[in-house]
Amino acid sequence: MTDFDPANHRMCEPSYFEDLEIGQTFYINSRTQTDALFSAFQLASGDNHPIHYDVEYCKRQGHKGLLAHGLQVLSQAAPGAGIFPHVLGEAMVGFLEVNAKFKAPVYAGDTLYPQLEITELKPGRTTGVVVVRATIHNQDSVLVMDGWQSFLVKKRHPEEKA
Repeated sequence: MTDFDPANHRMCEPSYFEDLEIGQTFYINSRTQTDALFSAFQLASGDNHPIHYDVEYCKRQGHKGLLAHGLQVLSQAAPGAGIFPHVLGEAMVGFLEVNAKFKAPVYAGDTLYPQLEITELKPGRTTGVVVVRATIHNQDSVLVMDGWQSFLVKKRHPEEKA
C-alpha cells in the first residue's frame, strides 16, 4: 500500500516563471456555441438585450441569427478551460488583466477555437508577469476575438536577480 498525499495530485509538475518561453502556445478545447450556452450566459450575465435572444430582431439588424454576448466569447479564452493554469500549478499567483477586441460576430452554432500564446515575460524580484495573446477563431478560420491576458507567476529561484 502506498501513501497518498493530495498535495501531489496534479496534472503535471508546475512550471515557474523561469521555465516559460515566448512563443509557447496553450490550446483550449473547441466549443460549439449552442442555444443552451446562449441561454445560460444570458441568465448568468443578466444581459437581456434582444440581439442575444430574439432571432427576428437580429435579422432586422442584419445578422443571420442570435449574436453571442462579447463576454460569452471572451469566456471561451478563460485560462482554466485549458491546460495553462495546470502547467503553472502553484506557481500561479493570480490573473492580473484582460483585454479583448471583438473582430467578427459569433452566432449560435459557431464553433470557437481559443488559444493562448506567451508574448511577453516581465521579470520581477520574486515573481514575473506573463503576458499571453488570447485569440479565438471560428470554424471558418475567421479571427473573432484578439486580445491579451496577464498573470503574476512565482519564480523558482526568487533570489536570482532579474
